[in-house]
Amino acid sequence: MTRSPIHNPHIFSARKPCHQVISRAFYATIRSLRQPPSPPPESDEFDPSESDFILSILRANPSLRDTKSYLANFGVRQPERQKPSLPPGFLNLPTPPFFLHNYTPEGATTQKTTGDSQPKTSPVISSILNPVYCRTALVKLQGPFADRQLESISRGMVYLKKLGLVSVIVIEHDRLTRGDDGERATIIEETNRVVVALEAQGGKARPVLGAFVRLGPKPGDSANASDNFSLPEAHVFPQDLAPIRSALRAGEIPVLPPFALDSFCRSTRIDANDVVAALARGMVEAAELDNTTQRQPPRDPQADYSEDIDLAPMRLMIINREGGVPSYARSGYPHLLVNLTSEYDFIRNTFDRVWLKEKPSALSNLALAHTCLSYMPPTSSAIMVSHRSPSSLIANLITNKPAVSSSLPHALLQGNSKLTPDTPTLLRRGQPIRVIRDIANVERAKLNHLLETSFQRTLDTNAFYKRLEKSLDFVVVAGDYIGVAIVTNEPTSDSSAPPISYLDKFAVLPSHQGDGTVDFLWVALHDESYGLGHPFSINPNGGKAGKGEGRDLVWRSRSNNPVNKWYFDRSTGHIRMGSWVLFWCDAEKKLKLEESRRTDASLSYIENWETGRLGQWADVITKIPSAWK
Repeated sequence: MTRSPIHNPHIFSARKPCHQVISRAFYATIRSLRQPPSPPPESDEFDPSESDFILSILRANPSLRDTKSYLANFGVRQPERQKPSLPPGFLNLPTPPFFLHNYTPEGATTQKTTGDSQPKTSPVISSILNPVYCRTALVKLQGPFADRQLESISRGMVYLKKLGLVSVIVIEHDRLTRGDDGERATIIEETNRVVVALEAQGGKARPVLGAFVRLGPKPGDSANASDNFSLPEAHVFPQDLAPIRSALRAGEIPVLPPFALDSFCRSTRIDANDVVAALARGMVEAAELDNTTQRQPPRDPQADYSEDIDLAPMRLMIINREGGVPSYARSGYPHLLVNLTSEYDFIRNTFDRVWLKEKPSALSNLALAHTCLSYMPPTSSAIMVSHRSPSSLIANLITNKPAVSSSLPHALLQGNSKLTPDTPTLLRRGQPIRVIRDIANVERAKLNHLLETSFQRTLDTNAFYKRLEKSLDFVVVAGDYIGVAIVTNEPTSDSSAPPISYLDKFAVLPSHQGDGTVDFLWVALHDESYGLGHPFSINPNGGKAGKGEGRDLVWRSRSNNPVNKWYFDRSTGHIRMGSWVLFWCDAEKKLKLEESRRTDASLSYIENWETGRLGQWADVITKIPSAWK
């Protein structure tokens, strides 16, 4: 049976007797009774005895989806401009079917050269000459760091390079005031110190001391100025990136001081943020030119595999002594995952100035991520990480996820030992999130496409929208209908009881699964339903802005739905009913009040206000008609 890859709130094929539901209530799992397992403590820096490369990868604990995504980005691939075929010397040799199937994109055919045509490099040789497709990362190294700290960071950079991500590092020295005597010499010394540290870890690095970043906005930027976006105060042209290209093609990590050329062609120190922002924009523009060139017939039929480096940065890494961006919802502990499109202004407006004492560069680094990600590919992400969490860099590369999911229940986030003042913040360009309460404002054609693509089934549009016209509570929409959460009010047999808040549909387009949209959507759903009434539920994307009383949220799924594990982690509890699973999330404000009423912080297995509700939920939900043809 075809299921949605994200959420399949199926309907029951037949109504279950109420006593059958109750008899299976012992399968219920109450979230408040579950204690999150305590992971082994992670040291601030790599222990030399545990610095093995393989161990670092295993500690990332990637899922199958994470592994496939990593291989899609870093596995062996062929440049678009090539149509590989075996050279003449190989034509008379038997070609194993394995090679034909796995390496020849055109379907295992070999081409004989005729006329003036010349042989091209075989795909097998290509995979040997270029076993890993290299991608680039922009790294702001916000020091200075002690030797031990720099050793830890350098080890992480070298490990990333082994995984196919080559860093372009820009140095910053916070304790060196601009204009000080010996400023230039100190910056160059720090640059060389980073190069030495990288090479001590077995990597190859190159100091790029010449200034090729140009001070000032790029010509023509004044016409593109916007109140919602600050343009970089420096720029580069694609031809200026020759030193970086040279280092990357030689397999070296380029390390740059924050120098730029002024209008008199003098090399001067500027803010490292301006250098990083200029590089982010310039490297993306250079990559676009490379792609245009690769689509044209190559002048040399023999492929140059040293060009297989994508200059467009897929990661921005800000490594500092502060960690991530503090959040008012976590009492100053860092944000876990940030949707810059929806939350950038909100984070700045709710930033407590008291935090500037411990994290003076938090807002400037947030602005840097906002600027860089606006130029970088949509799949790119940024991470703000403390030097005390170097293993987070490898985990982020492989999984592209935060250390702890931001969509987990708030109680679990509060008690999670992974949440510390040094927890990294993952930032994405993200999507706008909005809440719609009137069915007339829903764009039905786009919603139909989203639901049918996600669930791979045909929607019975007339019956579906007729029901929503009567029962719709709200719809949370991500972007231009790339994700949606539909919540309805389902009346009960007791006319005096409030209706059930039912998650009717939760879906994200397959092309946006794994890019943070699922978590962004669930957090907004939480803020509009069972999370209402708490200060940390102030949804910056519209809706009720955290005001009101939270309501229990109920939904269901097939028992063999692979996404159920994700639901188990986010639900308060569940019951199994044959081939179905009913999930629910208790209103968090109600749970908080109940806990404060008792002498201890835990609840008994079933409270008075819980009695009979499972049977009532199951009775109502089994009567909801199918939305599919």
